[in-house]
Amino acid sequence: MTIQLAIATFFGAAMFPFIIRMIWGRFVEKFGEIGGFLSALFIVGVMWAVNHGYGLIYQTGAWVDMGTAAGVGLLVASLLTGAKFDEHTTRNIICAAIGGILAGIILNLAIVG
Repeated sequence: MTIQLAIATFFGAAMFPFIIRMIWGRFVEKFGEIGGFLSALFIVGVMWAVNHGYGLIYQTGAWVDMGTAAGVGLLVASLLTGAKFDEHTTRNIICAAIGGILAGIILNLAIVG
């Protein structure tokens, strides 16, 4: 990976949780529950198109890049704004990892099987 691709990948990965943090809550405040669905559709969809459709994120392997970027980015942003890293946080991270692993296994079985 060249330095240009690394910078573009870092920028694309950092932009995703930044936009989630800046816009998602406002959509929910303004539109309620449907705002969460609209956020999921527009933010994730547009960022996927930018990162993968236009090639902002360079993928060297088959791994969940945007999910990792969102998780790490939002965790760091929360910690920087005063949130605590406690048992609840650890449980959520472990459950997210288990859910991702199970989803990967099920998807693999569905595609291969």
